[in-house]
Parts: sequence; structure tokens; C-alpha cells
Amino acid sequence: MLSIGAMANIKHTLQKELFLAAGERLLSVVTVVKKKDKKPCYLCVVTTAPPVPVVTLCLIKQSEQRESEYKRKRSWQLDEIKWVDGRNEQFETHEFDLQLEKLYKWYALNPHERQNFLAVLNRQIQKSVRGQRAEFRNVPAAWLSEKSPEKVALGRAAQKTQHTDDEEDEEEEAQEFTALTDKEANELGKLFSECDFAIKDAEQFIEQLSRELHDLDGANMQSVLASEQKVLKMMEHIDNAISEADKFENRLDSYEDILGHVKETMEKIGGKNAMIEIANNNNIKLMKELNKVISQLDLPHSQQQALDEPDLKTANGRKVAIAAAQCLQQAMNSDIDPALLRLEAVQDQRKRFEKWKQKFSATVSRFMNNLFIHLGNEIGDMPVTSTELTLPNHSNVHRELTPYTELMHWTKAMDRKTYDGLMRVYTASLSKIYDRDVKNFFNLAKIQVAEKLRNSREDLDMSTSSRKSAVCTIPYGTLGINRDQWGPGVESADRIRFDALLEKVLAELEPIALQEQLFCINFFQMDVISPTTKNTQTTLEMEKAVDMSHSIIAGAVSPSGDVVPQKRIDRQINEDVRKLMMGLFGCLEPELVSFIQSFERVDSFYSLYVLVRLTQHVMSAQDTHSFLSMTFASALVQVKRNFDRFMQQQLQSIREAKLHKRSKAILPYVENFENFAQTAEGIFRKSDRRTDMEKWYLQLVNAIFEGIHLHSQEHPKTPSQVVRMENYHHMYALLAQLKVPGLDALKKEAKTRYNEALKAYVTQYFGRPLEKLNQFFEGVQLKVAQGVKETEISYQMAFSKQELRKVIAQYPAREVKKGLENLYKKVEKHLSEEENLLQVVWHAMQEEFIAQYNYLEERIQKCYAGAMINLEFNIQDILAFFSDIARSH
Repeated sequence: MLSIGAMANIKHTLQKELFLAAGERLLSVVTVVKKKDKKPCYLCVVTTAPPVPVVTLCLIKQSEQRESEYKRKRSWQLDEIKWVDGRNEQFETHEFDLQLEKLYKWYALNPHERQNFLAVLNRQIQKSVRGQRAEFRNVPAAWLSEKSPEKVALGRAAQKTQHTDDEEDEEEEAQEFTALTDKEANELGKLFSECDFAIKDAEQFIEQLSRELHDLDGANMQSVLASEQKVLKMMEHIDNAISEADKFENRLDSYEDILGHVKETMEKIGGKNAMIEIANNNNIKLMKELNKVISQLDLPHSQQQALDEPDLKTANGRKVAIAAAQCLQQAMNSDIDPALLRLEAVQDQRKRFEKWKQKFSATVSRFMNNLFIHLGNEIGDMPVTSTELTLPNHSNVHRELTPYTELMHWTKAMDRKTYDGLMRVYTASLSKIYDRDVKNFFNLAKIQVAEKLRNSREDLDMSTSSRKSAVCTIPYGTLGINRDQWGPGVESADRIRFDALLEKVLAELEPIALQEQLFCINFFQMDVISPTTKNTQTTLEMEKAVDMSHSIIAGAVSPSGDVVPQKRIDRQINEDVRKLMMGLFGCLEPELVSFIQSFERVDSFYSLYVLVRLTQHVMSAQDTHSFLSMTFASALVQVKRNFDRFMQQQLQSIREAKLHKRSKAILPYVENFENFAQTAEGIFRKSDRRTDMEKWYLQLVNAIFEGIHLHSQEHPKTPSQVVRMENYHHMYALLAQLKVPGLDALKKEAKTRYNEALKAYVTQYFGRPLEKLNQFFEGVQLKVAQGVKETEISYQMAFSKQELRKVIAQYPAREVKKGLENLYKKVEKHLSEEENLLQVVWHAMQEEFIAQYNYLEERIQKCYAGAMINLEFNIQDILAFFSDIARSH
């Protein structure tokens, strides 16, 4: 425990070495330790110098390198202390807790230091903290009320330290002293200089000060009495000023009354002027509105005549009629206030507009109806004599009708019923021409197919009897059936010619259909939703015609005034266009499907070619929503179904394949898959539909693997191991040749299954040529397992050296070679020549024999070491046996 002197010494040391340089003064210190750390440290209450002292709580520790050096580790402001817990009110208690940003538990080495520290800390908190102060718990109330507990503690200590503590108390009291100002110090100095005797006689100094104070009080009273007359005079002036201010205020009130009357008069005058201005503005607006209505509803006499008697046959007459019709359209769709529509003059003018519209619309309908019928009959009567595979172009019809485009646009906007009727007439007239052309086109294409088939010893139009025989035969290219049972097939050159012919047909259809579609869109204004009532579309929108292959329109307004979503507009326009094109080319899709089926009846593989070719045309279409693209897409759906059905038949043929008594080791579907895969790869190698083929590849190859495993056990002549080995080897070689990325896993699986089958065949048919020797050492191993040491085996009667020599004598080199020759003949009989695996199997048997030989030699050397017992042949002899046998055959 530290003494009072030691505490003072520590306090002095910390003040001198740590706080003095920073301009701070140490008020109290306590030596403490933590429970987990026995090295002492110091909690200090420190203050800065006046005039604004700042008190802080510091944690000081000694340096580990130099014990005479102290370092400040932490500092806290007093307002950071939440509460202080003395743990116990007994003086002998050493522990106390401080709640700062966390709870600190301390052990004071000296209870006097603890008491002084807590008392000083409480006094400084009460003095410095303005807000919420820390709560002191379990601390004696006397400590908190004493002014200087440290002084009490030091009173019990030696007298030599009392002077130091008294100085500290004086320093604390000096903190509360306020210094004199310069003026006060000068006055006080002057006073002392005049009264030098005050130092000798204090009573005389006090009497002099009293006399001077009495004189000053008297002078002060006389000054107050002398100024009374001046004060009274000043009050009189103030009263006069107040009276003058009242007069001025009354005058201002009178002026305000006068101005109020003037204001009222001016407001009345302003109101009359405003009414006059409003009336003038209303008259001006009325005049403008009437002029606007008159200008909108005015139709010149010349245009009225053009509408009554239009000349639509000549170019000049059409120009005049179209201009008049557009003016009428603009007038009827003019934006007029609903209130003005009730005017009788406006209603009469609109009735006249309606009569002109009906008359002009009837004239246009009659003229265009006759023109459509005439053009249809004129072209329909023309004979078709061309033998070249081309589809006639009717651009001349489009040229004839193009001058009347604006008339059709006007009809669509003004008379929808007439517009729909004209569209039906056009469709009926032109559809007959296109039906004839499309049917002739596809008939000519089928004839060319038939001629090419005749050149290839095939006829497209088979007789009834040949059709029946074809039904009885199995389709060409069926994987699960032997090739000699297939029906007649088509050569690859014929397939290439068929594909070129299909490309020619599709290429001829595209320009004709797209040309007709673009003409109909422009002529019938199908890229604009054109209403027939006013306030739904402006004249500029009526005249707007955008190509269908671009963005059709940005939006439209429904008759109710609501904005129609863009997707809905596009969908409606596309449906209208497809409906019109379907009426014109109604026979196109059935003829195309029939033409494709004519190919597939000849060659089932052709569904693969059609799938690829149609996909190319659908994907490369400029307008994916065009009629032709939709037609090709619809046909593509049927072709895809035919393709899937064909592949499903191939898959089913593998699963239902049956082996005949004379079946070869290579199964039919394994042999046929090579030709099938090469044909498919030639078609799909650079196609976008390759993924469809790869999906079927996976199913077919997996089915082939399952079939090999199943049929290998049912093969009538060849061992199952050989069937699996040769077929898996064939599939592995084929898959490696195809180089299809999606089949890499199946290629590895085929190799694994081939190796497993090879190992199984070698294990079963090679067996153990030195069987008795192997059985002998199996007995040896059994004895070793029972606990007999390998070096003591020769002492066993049944496994003596003499018994081993007898067994070895049964396998001379000549007999071993003879046995291997018989084995080679058996392997040669099992394996087929197509796969050429004889040498591979023979080499595997050689490796197996060498492994067995090494095992026996190892057993002999371990169990019969030093007995000079060896087989009659060595590894070189074995290699020579296998090599001689292979060369001799």
C-alpha cells in the first residue's frame, strides 16, 4: 500500500514530466490496477489553465522500456462519465467502477488515494458539467460534501507535506479570483500614492476615505437639486410636442377621408372600362371564330362541280377530283366547337357536305368496281404457255391501279362500307388469277420432279400396284432393319436436285407475294387505322403511308378519344394484311404443303432438307409478320412434325429390332447409323436447326447403346462379349469421325463400354492357361492366410518343393504354345473381319498371360527362395509364342 508521501511524490512527478509541458495541472491521482492486469497505472483528474479551464479524466501508464517515462493512453471529458460506483461505503474498500463508453472496473492500491480521487472527481463534475451529471453510487456522503478530502488525509500524515497541500488549496481558490482591469489598477495606485501614510496608520486612512465619500454624496445631492428646474422645463416641451402631434394626426384623418371618396369613384370608372374591354374582346373572338368556321366550311363552286361530275378516267380529271375530295374531307373533319354545331347555317352546310360525299363516293365505288373486274378478266383470259419454272409477275395491274391510290385512301377515311366492298371486289378479281398461277407453278414443279425421278429410274406417279408394294416394303433408311429389307431409295444426287428445286420454288414465291403485299398496304392504306368520324385523325395522318417493313405508326386514337396501345395497333394491322393476302393467295399454303409431301413420299429423308431450307427462308425474311413469312412458318410447323415423326420411327425401329439366325456380329442399326449420320451431317452442318438434330442424336445413340447391351445376350452365334466389344468399337469410331460436340460424352461412354467388353472377353475366354499351377498357389495363399510363414510353406507336405516341381512339369513350353494356338483359332472364329479387332484382342491376351506369369514367378521366389525352381519358359518365350502364332495366321 502506498503511503501519503509516495502519493505526493507520484503526483509531483506526473505534474512535472507529463502535464506541465501541456499547460495542464493535476488535481488528483489514484494508482489502480485491472483485475486481469497486475501492472499499476494512474487515473488522473487534470485541468487546463484559466480563463476557461477544461477538466478531463486521463489514464496514464508507465513505458515498458523505461519505467521513468509516462504515457497518456486515454482521455475522457467529464460529461462522458455516466455513473461512478464505489462498490462499498467502507473506507477500506479498494474497488470502484466507472461507466464511460464501456464499464471500467478498477482496484485502487491506496484507499486514501481512492477517497481523494472520488471526492475531487465529484467536485469537478458538479463544477464543470452543465448538462446531466454523473451519478455517484455507494460513496460516503461525507466525501462528496468535504471541500478538500485530500487535505484531511494529509492532516493525518507527516507535517512536512502539509505546506504543499495548502498551496494546492490556495491555487484552487485562486481559480475563482477575478483580476483587476487596467483602469481599476491605475485608480487604486493613484489612491495609494496620495495616501502614503495609510501604510503606517490604517485608521487615519479609513477616516480620510470616509470624509471623501461624505463629500461626494453631498455634491451628488446638490447636483440633483440644481437640475430640477431643467427637468420641469423639458417636460413642458414634451407636452407641447404631444399636442402638435395630435393636431397633425387629425389633419391626416381628414385627408384619408377625402382620398377614400376618390378611390371609390376611380374603382367605378375602372369597372366600366373593364366591361367595355371585355365586350370588345368578346366581339373580336366571336368574329375570329365565325371567320374560322366560315373558312373551314367553305367549299368553292369549282370543287362542288368536280364532286358532282368527277372525271376519273383522265389524269387531269382525277387530279381535280382528288383535290376536291380532300377539301371536302378536310371540311367535314374540321375542328368546330360543339356549341357552334347547333347553328342552323352550320347544320345546313354539313348536310350539303354529306350529300356531296355520298354522291362522290358512289361514283368512285362504281368506277373502281368496274376497273377491278375488268383487270381481273383481262389478265385471267391470257393463256399461260411458259414451260419455265417461274411465277408470273402482275406489276402491270399495280401500275394501272397506282393513280387511284389517293381515291382509295379518301374512301377508307370517309366511307368505310364502300372501302370494304371495293377491297372484297379486288380480292375476288385478283384471287382467281393468283390461284391459277400458283397451281400451274406447282404442277410444273411436280412435273420436273417426275422427270428427274424417271432419269434416276424412279417415277413420282407410281401405279396402284407399285404403291401397294411400296406399302408392304420397309421405308428406305430405317435404322433397325437390315438394308436388304429396305424399299427403293433415292440417291444423294437426286436429293441435291430436289433441294435445289425447292429453293427455286421458294425463291419464286417471295418477290411475287411481297410485291403484292406492299402494293395492297400502300393502295388500301393498311398501315393506318383510319376512322370514318371526325376528331379522330388529322388530314396529315390520312395521307400518311408507311412501308409495312418499317415501323408502321407511332400510335393512334380510338373514336372514344382514348390512346390505343401500339402493340394492339400493329397486331390489328398485321391481321388485316394477312386476311387480305389469304384471300388473294388462298391456295398457296395447301399447294406448298402438297408439293413438299410429294418429295417426302419418294424419300423420307427429304423432311430433313425441307426443314433446313424452310427455316432459312423464315429466318431471313425482311418482314417476319408478312403473309409469306407466316405461310412459310405454318408449313414449317408441319415439316417439323414430319421430321419428328421420321426420327421417332427411326428410334422405334432400333428399340423393336430383332435378330435373325444368320445375323452378323455388327448389329443392323449400328451399321446403318453410319450412313444415316453422314447424310444428316451433310444437311445440318451449317444450319440453324442443328440443335434439333443433336437432340435426336442423343436419343438415337442412347437407344443404340441399350440395344447393343440387350441384343448381345440374344445373338445366336457370337459371344455376347464380342458383340458388345465390336459394336461399341464401331460406334466409338463413328462418333469420333462425326465430331459432333454434343456427342462427346457418348463417345467417351462408347470407348468405356468397348474396353469393359474387351476385358470381359479376355477374362472369360483366355482364362488361366496354367490352371493347376494357379490352383497350387491358391492353396499356398490359403495357408499363409491361416498363419503359416511364406518361408515355411515348403515344409508343408502338400506344398513341398517336390509337389511344385511335379505341377510345373505338367506345363512344358511346347504344350503351352499348343494351347495358345488353339485359343487363337477360337478368337479368330469369334471375331468378325469388318472391325479388325483380332490383333487388339490377341495383344490383350498376351498382356494377361504375362501378368499371370509374373504373379506365379513372384510367388515362387517368395515361398521357395533358393530352391532353384523355375518355369520351363520365360517372358521372352511368351512373347515369341504370341508373335509366331499371329504371323502364322
